[in-house]
Amino acid sequence: MLHFTKMHGIGNDYVYINGFEEKLPDDLPALAVRMSHRRFGVGGDGLILILPSEKADFRMRMFNSDGSESEMCGNGIRCVAAYCHDRGLTSKTEFDIESGGQLKHMQLTLDENQNTALVRVDMGAPITEGAAIPSVFSGEVIRMQPLKALQKTWPVTLVNMGNPHAVTFVDDPMTAPVTTVGPVLEKDLAFPRKCNIEFVQVIDRQTIQMRVWERGAGETMACGTGACASMVASVLNGLIDRRAEVRLLGGTLTVEWNEADGHVYMTGPAAFVFDGVWLGE
Repeated sequence: MLHFTKMHGIGNDYVYINGFEEKLPDDLPALAVRMSHRRFGVGGDGLILILPSEKADFRMRMFNSDGSESEMCGNGIRCVAAYCHDRGLTSKTEFDIESGGQLKHMQLTLDENQNTALVRVDMGAPITEGAAIPSVFSGEVIRMQPLKALQKTWPVTLVNMGNPHAVTFVDDPMTAPVTTVGPVLEKDLAFPRKCNIEFVQVIDRQTIQMRVWERGAGETMACGTGACASMVASVLNGLIDRRAEVRLLGGTLTVEWNEADGHVYMTGPAAFVFDGVWLGE
């Protein structure tokens, strides 16, 4: 029996378990698959565990709905930050969370009830070198690299924001073949650890719109690391300024690629949905 909390960051929803209090089973991938199922489980894009850390205030482990473990989740880490503050694990409004071995710094803005309204995350510096994405391509920046899927060529710009992303620019994300081309590009042989795929439209110098096919989860309402990667890719191609609103199916994030320190900062909300008890099978 496990107590859990359902939360979402602009529609990117996960099941959260407080590892400080709950005894976790050995087979976490199987648990993620069962709990994430939208008909036979709680329902969500995956499972996120809130855990102690030896080098930060907290540690996050994230499993996709297919049971695969991912290094980082931008919307998920904002929800972890809100949970830790609003459920009394910390009284601080600035603290660090470890994810995939990396530390991310949180800055919380509170509402009139002293609950979390917005979370600003220092996502660190983007990785653009081809082999480090990881991909089979070499070079400091992989920009508009052609990949083929379903008899069409898709130019992709590669960015790693804690996990790998391939960004392709389209006329209209709402009509783009996200659910057919996305899974093909995700598993392209160019990506030894698979890849998240973003379909991005530039609205103006301060606004982009996108849909995302997430590695291990399929299309989701939002992706925080994907929003950051899309913003960076747009800057690398000279299409937008270094601060922009990123519109996703579930809402909008503000993303800044700071020129002074080279880090990407993402700001957005985190929402509680409900608490429950998982009785298992």
